[in-house]
Amino acid sequence: FVHKNDAKVNITDLAIQRGYGIFDFFKTINFRPVFLDNHLRRFYHSLSAMRLEITIDAEAFKQIFQELMQKNNLGDSGIRITVTGGYSPDGYTLTSPNILISQIPFKYDPAVFDKGINLVTYKYQRQLPQIKTIDYLHSIWLQPFIKEKGADDVLYHHNSHIRECPRSNIFIVSEHDEVLTPSHGILEGINRNKILSFSEFNAKEEKITLDHLRASKEVFMTSTTKNVLPVFQVNGKMIGNGKPGEITQAIFEQLVKSQMNE
Repeated sequence: FVHKNDAKVNITDLAIQRGYGIFDFFKTINFRPVFLDNHLRRFYHSLSAMRLEITIDAEAFKQIFQELMQKNNLGDSGIRITVTGGYSPDGYTLTSPNILISQIPFKYDPAVFDKGINLVTYKYQRQLPQIKTIDYLHSIWLQPFIKEKGADDVLYHHNSHIRECPRSNIFIVSEHDEVLTPSHGILEGINRNKILSFSEFNAKEEKITLDHLRASKEVFMTSTTKNVLPVFQVNGKMIGNGKPGEITQAIFEQLVKSQMNE
């Protein structure tokens, strides 16, 4: 455990040399990690898929997280685990990974829900989409484009099928009140999968086209930090009446309830 100003990795690390690494991020509420087992399952899946081998098991990580929260005296927070490719002798070959765990203050602001968000679409398929890698090159490169379009974030699509936002999954509510989320070419978010498990909503994975998006009654994003965030405009076109929809509101309330009962 070191102060953030003293934390460091060597410049030979593959995260610096080649952008090679994975991470996961979960939040804590009153010193209680939210959906931690789900996050750790995804974390170990990403490790395996990226051929990164570590010896720390899930229970050991949980103990580290608890000690980190106590040392920082930070109950409402976001905790990030990053695993890099390690110190490579030639800047290309995999070696023993480095593990970095950090904590920042974070408390969800419910007012964000009513403000909503505006999106702009962009043709792009993220590489290795099923893995939570540290590669956010394209989304950062697109930031001037997003601002030029008067949007808050970008929604990727590929071959006319919508995918995901750089840090969020996307859902639409169809004209038949079906709750749909893309089934392919995306990272399976923790809140996304939790919503798919809610029996009271007709939520399912589908191939969703841009036409389906344009015809939707409601659109919303999901992520660890955003919970459920209504989308009010896509490419300047208003979704519904430009306010949070009834189904979006109900799903938001159910998700927050499930987080508190975790």
